[in-house]
Amino acid sequence: MGSINYGKAEIVMLILDNISRDKVILDVGACDGKWHSMLGPYYTMDAVEIFTPNIEVYGLEKKYREVFNCDIKDLKYRHYGCVVFGDVIEHMTVEDAQKTLEYAKKHADLVVVGVPFLWPQGKCYGNDWEEHVQDDLTHELFMERYPGFELFMKKENYGWYTTSSTTSD
Repeated sequence: MGSINYGKAEIVMLILDNISRDKVILDVGACDGKWHSMLGPYYTMDAVEIFTPNIEVYGLEKKYREVFNCDIKDLKYRHYGCVVFGDVIEHMTVEDAQKTLEYAKKHADLVVVGVPFLWPQGKCYGNDWEEHVQDDLTHELFMERYPGFELFMKKENYGWYTTSSTTSD
């Protein structure tokens, strides 16, 4: 459920420097709304949260303009200024993550992805979706599996990747 704080301040600055304040940000895997606390003062934000108890416990509907209680791989959405996948794709199969990120690249000016490397995790907190399906991820595997992304920053056990799209709907 928790996420690593590494790089979040730098990602906030990247978004603030590159995304106009009139754009809407989509926070995928909102959990406790941490991205809203960092970006909400500057942007209108929507959220995707698959685990219903998080929506209720963390009051996500009071923080975000709209909360989609679903699996991101099934959500068809409009164009966003930025889509943030902070600690999300490791919970998906490679195929689902590839399709989801390709969709995001076509529906956002900027896509940001944060992933832990070589991080096994089972189901926890009563949340079946917490399991790391891609617990084999490394920087090299990320670059191989998800073409079109560029390394933004990384350390031994975590990486941030970005891509921008010129395609808009």
